[in-house]
Amino acid sequence: MPVSSFSEYADTNPKKTPTWFALDGARPLFAFAGIRRPWTGVRGTKAENPDRIEEDHRLFSFLTCEPNGVVGPVHPKAMPVLLTTPEEWSTWLAAPTEIALELQRPLPDAEMRIVAQGARRDPAE
Repeated sequence: MPVSSFSEYADTNPKKTPTWFALDGARPLFAFAGIRRPWTGVRGTKAENPDRIEEDHRLFSFLTCEPNGVVGPVHPKAMPVLLTTPEEWSTWLAAPTEIALELQRPLPDAEMRIVAQGARRDPAE
C-alpha cells in the first residue's frame, strides 16, 4: 500500500493526540507491506447487515513489527512494516515468502521522523 505518512495516537490527556510519521519532511512515497486475498463470507453484525448475505470480498491487511525508537515512544505495541526502496517493493511482491518476510523489521530510527502532531489529517496534504 503506497503512503507518504502515517499516524499513531499518543496516549495524552484529556484525549489522544495524533502523531504523524514520514521518511522526512518532504514526505516521499514509501509502502506498507501488506497482504490482499479473496474471502467469501458474511461481513458485519446483524444490526449493520440484517440480510446477512454471503458474498465475495477482497481483504487487505498490512504487516506490523516491533516499533523503532521513533514510533515506540508514541505507540509501544507495534508499527507498520515500511518498504522504502524499489528493491524492497520488488522483493515484497515477487520473492519467495521466506525471503519477503525478512523485510518484516522496524525501519532504522535514522530513516524516519515525526513530521506533525495534533492534526487528525496530515497537514502536508
